[in-house]
Amino acid sequence: MSRPGRLLKILRVVGRYRLDEFIDRERLSTAQRGALALLPWRLRAAPDLPRAVRLRRALEELGPVFIKFGQMLSTRRDLLPADVADELARLQDEVPPFAQQQSVAIIEKALGKPVSELFAAFEPAPLASASVAQVHTATLHDGREVVVKVLRPDIEPVIRQDLALLYTLARLVARYLPQGRRLRPVEVVADYELVILDELDLGREAANASQLRRNFADSKLVYVPEVFWDYSCRNVLTMERISGIPVTDLETLRARGTDLKLLGERGVEIFFTQVFRDNFFHADMHPGNIFVDASDPADPTYIAVDCAIVGSLSEADQYYLARNLLGVFRQDYHEVAQLHVECGWVPAHTRVQDFEAAMRAVCEPVFERPISEISFGQLLVYLFQTAARFDMEVQPSLVLLQKTLLNIEGLGRQLYPELNLWDTAQPFLEKWVAERYSPQAVIKRLQRHAPSLLEQLPQLPEVVLENLQQSRVPAARVERPATRLLDAQARRRERARGRRRILAVIACAAAVITALPGGWQQLAQVPALSWLLGGLGLALLWPRDS
Repeated sequence: MSRPGRLLKILRVVGRYRLDEFIDRERLSTAQRGALALLPWRLRAAPDLPRAVRLRRALEELGPVFIKFGQMLSTRRDLLPADVADELARLQDEVPPFAQQQSVAIIEKALGKPVSELFAAFEPAPLASASVAQVHTATLHDGREVVVKVLRPDIEPVIRQDLALLYTLARLVARYLPQGRRLRPVEVVADYELVILDELDLGREAANASQLRRNFADSKLVYVPEVFWDYSCRNVLTMERISGIPVTDLETLRARGTDLKLLGERGVEIFFTQVFRDNFFHADMHPGNIFVDASDPADPTYIAVDCAIVGSLSEADQYYLARNLLGVFRQDYHEVAQLHVECGWVPAHTRVQDFEAAMRAVCEPVFERPISEISFGQLLVYLFQTAARFDMEVQPSLVLLQKTLLNIEGLGRQLYPELNLWDTAQPFLEKWVAERYSPQAVIKRLQRHAPSLLEQLPQLPEVVLENLQQSRVPAARVERPATRLLDAQARRRERARGRRRILAVIACAAAVITALPGGWQQLAQVPALSWLLGGLGLALLWPRDS
């Protein structure tokens, strides 16, 4: 379909479901209100349905790209009214499959052999069909059962066309909907563009799955199916076929005698382990992507599939996030406010006292409720909404994190309604912060960064000389004795700072050398080393004029 034709279809759907009611007419000019009144769909009464239901049905009718966009938007409860978010969460990612002959042709072209040579058995009828791919079952020649995921043919041009239209709609939303600018719809579409285009590369999904599998190779928390790289590429992904119980099938899990309390707690532990230990988390852990291995009901294991969307944080964000979460646990709102400013999540000019008071007003009523009724994920949503009033920028990595936490907590509470996420999370975070800044952890990080630090080690003499020269710069003389005394004190402080800087450089260099196996023995063979160290010692001990 051409772009004008696609746009015309979108307008027809918008008119049929009277989505124009979402527009704030007060922000329209007189001419724009007149143009809106003349649109032909104004002659038709709105369907007798709530506005959120009409929006969901419109997205379903517009197809896969809009369905997935609605799914992603449903996770942004900090941006949407509750009724809209709840209804969009019901969107189902089910679309008709494409022709079997096309699927076989794509596999054979991508892998360079007929399907009969690639597999001992291959089922042409798809096992499942999703918005960007469909899945077939097969058997390798060594007898292992697999699933083969095949990207939809010519899906990328369709997606790019729809993305261009989504950008247009986002700009209209930003301009005309209430609080449209605060919702940052253009940025939301940009985030979605990255997600959906990544999903078109099944090679990336395979790499994500391999990494997650390696991270939990010796763990009972979660199992990730094996990727078969010889049968995988950008538009075909072959993985081990798993056998598990859908995590939403509570009746079967209870019939097996599964320990649902342990299962719920393990879901929380998986989340924090991925975010803080591995800094690589599965960011699409909705119930459709999670199964349970209940072969040992007393020791159940999660099975995670569909690893197309993963998230990670910078080291700084990891640290600040951990301390923010601990601050929330301890109801230390001043620390949380200060950390938001320190890490740049809110502007530097933000008054910490005002931000602290706003968060206290949001959190205190929540903490008055029983702990089992407090949604930690929802509390994060409230905090982000509060921060938005202080011009907090949308952080894509934190959005993925919030979405994942909401999924995990909702799943855990579904399995075990009395789940206390706080008891599971707080000790984990306290231990992580303590271990991260223990001497052993610092030495390990020095070892990891030792090559780059040693590369800069030859610049040490220049740093020393520069500091010595700065400490000898004479201050301008003035006549008043009190001023001369202050200048002399300032010079002494500057010289002390210079010596401390030099000592800090030497300490860092020594730590790096110590972290390397045989570091001192290797450097002892450098003839100029003793002269350099001796010169540094004299420079530090040489008396200065007061």
